[in-house]
Formats: sequence, C-alpha cells, structure tokens
Amino acid sequence: MSNRSEKMLKTLPPFIRKSTVIQEILNAEAVEFDECADEIEDLKLQDSIETATWSLPIWEKEYNTTPAADQPIEQRRAIVSSKMRGYGKFSGKLLKDVAEAYVNGLVDVSFNAPTSTFTIRFISALGIPPNIDDLKRTVDDIVPAHLLVSYNYRYLMLSEVEAMTLQQIENTTIDKLAWG
Repeated sequence: MSNRSEKMLKTLPPFIRKSTVIQEILNAEAVEFDECADEIEDLKLQDSIETATWSLPIWEKEYNTTPAADQPIEQRRAIVSSKMRGYGKFSGKLLKDVAEAYVNGLVDVSFNAPTSTFTIRFISALGIPPNIDDLKRTVDDIVPAHLLVSYNYRYLMLSEVEAMTLQQIENTTIDKLAWG
C-alpha cells in the first residue's frame, strides 16, 4: 500500500478501512493521484525557461527564435532567456543581462565613448562560448545601429596553468589556453 493510499485510508471510518475492496480502490486511486501530482509538477517546471523541456518550442515561438536542429537544450534556453531580458530601453546593464544569459556566467560590459563601442568581456567562461553566434545575433538586434560592440574572451594564462594540478591540466582543452 502506497503512502498516499494509506493517508486516504486514514480518512475513512475504521469499519470501512478493513475492507479489501476499499483498500484496492484506494490503491488504484492513489496511483492516479500520484500520476496527476507528477504531471502538475512537470507543468510547473514548464513555467520557467530555466527548467522548460517539452514547452521550449512554445517559448521559442513566443520570442521568435529558431534553434538549430542539433543545438543543445541549454543553449536554446539561453537564447530565449536572453530575448526575454533583451526588451526595453537599451543600456549597458541590458547588454550585460543579455550576454550573461547566453554564457551562463559573468560578463563585464564597458563603454568607450570616443569610439562609441561597447566591449563585452567574458569573466567566468573560458574560450569562445559555444553559442557566441546566437549571442552576436541577439546583441545586433538590441544595440542601436550607431553603436559598435566588441567581444573580449577569457583564456587561461600561463600563471594559471602553472597553478593547476596534473588532473586539471589533462581535463582542460587547448581552446581554453591563451595560445590555443
């Protein structure tokens, strides 16, 4: 007997609880209630872009994005999340929020007034982020035409590599290194 059917059984008068027919009915109902509870929990997960799975195509349609056929779900979520953040009056903060949604990490955004250039510097992500082209497309959509954007990627420096263990070095790909 499941936990749910036991709880249901306790709500009945004692003389009915002994009936095997009633117990079997409650067991069958408990299975259905458990399945409904699981469906409700899954539905709640679809309300957030961070946890959406089967509702992701709905989110993508709502925010007018078309993912590549082989694009990982995390990158697809990042695109939608970035589009969600990318509405409103343009600012450095908006650009930072959009970029952080793509890289799932920290970025720094600075503005050089004489050249009218925003620089997005990746702080926590090493190398070129795998979905950089998607980020660039979204940034192009939100940045006014008279402003420029440059990207500054972070790589491991020799001093950082020297501080790593052999295991860490073996697990690091060459594209994360400054000379890679």
